[in-house]
Amino acid sequence: MTAPALLAFALVLSACAVGPNYREPEIPVADEFGAAGLLEPGQGEIERQWWRQFGDPLLDELVEAAVANNRDIAAATARLREARALRRERLFDFLPSITGTAGYDNVRQSASGTPGAPPGTIDREYELYDAGFDAAWEIDLFGRVRRANESARALAGAAAAARNQVVLSVIAEVARNYFELRGAQGRLAVARENAGNQSRALELVNERLEAGRGTALDTARAVAQVETTLASIPPLEAEVDRAMRRIAVLTGEQPGALVDRLSEPRELPSLPDTLVLGNPEDLLRRRPDIRVAERQLAAATAAIGVQVADLFPRITINAGIGLAAPRIGQLDDSGNDRRSFGPSLSWGLFDFGHVYQRIRAAGARSAEALANYEQAVLTALEETENSLSDFARERRRVEHLTRAAEASRQAADLATQRFEGGVSDFLTALDAYRTSLEAQDQLAISRTRAATALVTIYKALGGGWEVAP
Repeated sequence: MTAPALLAFALVLSACAVGPNYREPEIPVADEFGAAGLLEPGQGEIERQWWRQFGDPLLDELVEAAVANNRDIAAATARLREARALRRERLFDFLPSITGTAGYDNVRQSASGTPGAPPGTIDREYELYDAGFDAAWEIDLFGRVRRANESARALAGAAAAARNQVVLSVIAEVARNYFELRGAQGRLAVARENAGNQSRALELVNERLEAGRGTALDTARAVAQVETTLASIPPLEAEVDRAMRRIAVLTGEQPGALVDRLSEPRELPSLPDTLVLGNPEDLLRRRPDIRVAERQLAAATAAIGVQVADLFPRITINAGIGLAAPRIGQLDDSGNDRRSFGPSLSWGLFDFGHVYQRIRAAGARSAEALANYEQAVLTALEETENSLSDFARERRRVEHLTRAAEASRQAADLATQRFEGGVSDFLTALDAYRTSLEAQDQLAISRTRAATALVTIYKALGGGWEVAP
């Protein structure tokens, strides 16, 4: 068979690839989220940059700073660059490998000389200079190279999705800590306001005691209430400090870098009446962690084909050109050129036991990847249902606590007026103060939880800046 005919035959055979062809698994899911009935789902596309809906320019700036400077995102980006470089490296496996060579040999032969040649007719010692190029091209008959490229391409896609997951997590962490900061600042304002009101009540109690119209018991109760409220302030201040430091680190800054910008309290965002949720099928396409698991499954499936190809022979087309001479100055003399061309075949006939076990191992890794993918889908659905339920129920709690806080504040004002007018005793006023403080504090906590639950919803739905695989 001539060289062109051999090459054409090899190219025809190379159209096949052994091993399983990958198909994305189909996992049946419901048409809508079960917890969606607790809310009022809106229509339209899910907002990718969901944090902008809160209308807080400072939060927008913090998110942009985190995406640009966060170290976890930088590490994930580096891993993505690595995976893409490895994917591009695999592409070169389709091309011949060409190697430049240059060498020198000083040879001393056995005294018996070359078999068949009379002794003494051939020099025992000689030198040989050689320079040239050698090329080898593996004909991908059974798809080993293609399956390796398929696996590398899938791993690059997994790395891109993994980066998107890190970006999404960092954005959600910034928003969550920002809302927890605003919530803690709100609770701190409530505690300080109540401490001030209670201090004024204590002054009134002391005045009544000095005038002979009060009791030492009322004074002790008033002191205890003031001190209890003041004791709640340091933990809240520490919570504020922690949140500011955490946000700074998430944005790539030193822990104390954002104190000046974040110290001024701001209101928590108002909660939306409706949410655009999409459906569970959209979730499977949008969640980056599901995409990571799916791409890892694709890579593991392709890796089976790489191992199966080792059951079959490898054919390589080899070629070489160069110059060889006993003196370096004679390399360019006529007749000192060399060339070679021809195929070579390698086949591990006695290595099938190793190959079969590698195939079984690759199949097990693929089964593991499938299980991981299915678990990722179930976990995503669970997280989404939980976040929707948590938000819906916390929003209802906010409504009740809002009314409770307003009523308890009115009750505290009335109790104060009645105590100052001598109509009721201080114990009644004290109980009203305590109830009002608790209701206001619980309202601030609930509003914070509702806001962070909303962040969890958007994270569960997979919204965020993305990079293509």
